[in-house]
Amino acid sequence: MWCIGVLSDEYRRRMYALLELYARPISRSEPVICIDEKSPQLIGDSRERLPMAQHSPVKQDYEYVRNGTTNLFVAVEPKAGRRVVSVTAHRAKADFVAFVDELLTGAYAKARRIHLVLDNLNTHFRKCFDDVLGRRAANKLLRRVEFHYTPKHASWLNMAEIEIGILARQCLDRRIANRDVLQTEVDAWQEARNADRRIIEWRFTRQEADRKLGRHYVSQLTC
Repeated sequence: MWCIGVLSDEYRRRMYALLELYARPISRSEPVICIDEKSPQLIGDSRERLPMAQHSPVKQDYEYVRNGTTNLFVAVEPKAGRRVVSVTAHRAKADFVAFVDELLTGAYAKARRIHLVLDNLNTHFRKCFDDVLGRRAANKLLRRVEFHYTPKHASWLNMAEIEIGILARQCLDRRIANRDVLQTEVDAWQEARNADRRIIEWRFTRQEADRKLGRHYVSQLTC
């Protein structure tokens, strides 16, 4: 369910800019990449499971052990059906910067310009790159990057949330006791979805936004 705040002029400008970006045709030279993160719990069994037998599935005790949390960074290029998922111990600004660095110098090293779609988490802004890398190194890393931010309280406009929802349903909806197991499972999930080139078909347009939300706009923009 969407949770939409005040539909101010700023909200509309950012929303329209993202919807225009999503409407562009796919481009290898200018990929559109949506990034978000998730912090799943690591949960283990309190007792050994009963193994699978004929006509009987594996059985586990209802009690469980909490093993803390970890972090998943998820980047998805919706129209190309390509995603990169990284398992990290934390989601501090240094971890986020390292993940973006990996994208820019690895999977998207040959792109001319890279459009990154992000929400407004405090670790997602340019200053974090300066803080972690220094201004000169940050300038060099980000010279091909254009940042695009969702309106505040509108992370539903970031398609990475859709991909994270699919990841949660298909891969994380069970007990995973430690980061090593999580890494193995996420790698397998990612490899299978990339091999199948599972795209995200975004259908919410500017016209649809005006039809559904127009009566709530605070003021009219001259566009």
